[in-house]
Amino acid sequence: MAAYVIIDARVTDDAPFRANLDQVPAIVKAHGGKYLVRGGTHEVIRGDWTPDRLVVLEFDSVEQAKAWQNAPDYADIREELNRFSTTNIVVVEGV
Repeated sequence: MAAYVIIDARVTDDAPFRANLDQVPAIVKAHGGKYLVRGGTHEVIRGDWTPDRLVVLEFDSVEQAKAWQNAPDYADIREELNRFSTTNIVVVEGV
């Protein structure tokens, strides 16, 4: 069953964040993921959630999404991204 990773990142230092971000798409793809949303314009139409940078990824399964997030080839980049942002990530099963 498909799984979706929803990321809300509040970037605290844009230049180094973006420098590391350039490496992520190839790693996502290598782990079977696909971008559905990548930081586009958004509008809150209900509630008080104030996301900054939204990303939605699709994987074939929750296990595959978790494997990407914990992959050794992503570890160093993930650490660097975390230095320059505050990030919330959830994974949810599709229907």
